[in-house]
Amino acid sequence: MEAETDRAWVQMRRNEPDPIQDLILDLLEWLGPEPRPYSEAMEAWRTSCPRLPVWEEANERGFLERRHEPGRGAWVSVSARGREHLRTARPEQR
Repeated sequence: MEAETDRAWVQMRRNEPDPIQDLILDLLEWLGPEPRPYSEAMEAWRTSCPRLPVWEEANERGFLERRHEPGRGAWVSVSARGREHLRTARPEQR
């Protein structure tokens, strides 16, 4: 009986929407097509809530790129994977 309960719970979780998905899409849209200074992105998207790790999730999913430019500091942009994800998830925005 316990295995059936576990399977039912896993199936239920699969059918639930990803609670952070919309926030990740908002982040990708906010970043836009041009790189932004990393400090600006951190100021706008920093959170102290461990239940809303938007930035970390977007990074882990490969949706962000970060690079350092001499004399200009760190910059962040949406990766090709992130652009594709955004285009697929929110086609009406493109």
